[in-house]
Amino acid sequence: MSPPSAGASPSAVNHSERDTRARVARLVLERGPITASGLGRLVGLTPAAIRRHLDALLSEGMIEIRRARPQAQRGRGRPAKLFAITDAGRSAFVHAYDDLATSALRFLAETAGEQAVAKFAHRQLAELEQRLGPVVRAVPPHQRVRALAEALSSDGYAASASKAPQAGGGEQLCQHHCPVAHVAAEFPQLCEAETEAFGRLLGTPVQRLATIAHGDGVCTTHVSPHVGPRALTQDAADDQIDEQKTDNEESGRTSL
Repeated sequence: MSPPSAGASPSAVNHSERDTRARVARLVLERGPITASGLGRLVGLTPAAIRRHLDALLSEGMIEIRRARPQAQRGRGRPAKLFAITDAGRSAFVHAYDDLATSALRFLAETAGEQAVAKFAHRQLAELEQRLGPVVRAVPPHQRVRALAEALSSDGYAASASKAPQAGGGEQLCQHHCPVAHVAAEFPQLCEAETEAFGRLLGTPVQRLATIAHGDGVCTTHVSPHVGPRALTQDAADDQIDEQKTDNEESGRTSL
């Protein structure tokens, strides 16, 4: 990278540095683990320049150092130093994708209306519902919440199932991670479509009690008991849900 011209302003230089550093980080994400010399060739930087960017990314926790495996080494000497993306670095790119998704949905809402966003959300969840449907319906009704939690965990939602804390029956589905939380914070249609999909998958009424998108620690969904000799009436189920909501608000946290 050539040195900045004498007339370049400090802000322009800093902006150029940030752009180059972001490019280096993306290459580590896409090509890593990778050596400094390999990165330098891809970006077109001198060894001193690439080291400066790598040192900055290391200090920010965006990347980490790994050592090449012995079988990958040629000749003698110290193992090659490789650079790989960290979880924090990967999350930074995920948030960038969130910003793009939010901008796209915002544009859709402005040009086609809120109904178009809701239609998009339902279409996205229809794919998940089609994929998870056979897994959930392959087990008896009383095992479906746990089966859904396991399937969601495989998709990265870190979900769990448990009995509802209040007396009267029902279960609680908790999602400890939400890949689209930042987007859903502005577009609750995503959460609404997901809740409706859960109800269809489980074959019983469900109600969302808390969401990560709205600042709660966990996405919590109450699942009403399946219709049977001991099932609650809908009014009783609604009363139970309202009671649990009140308890959550008073305690300031979501029951797990």
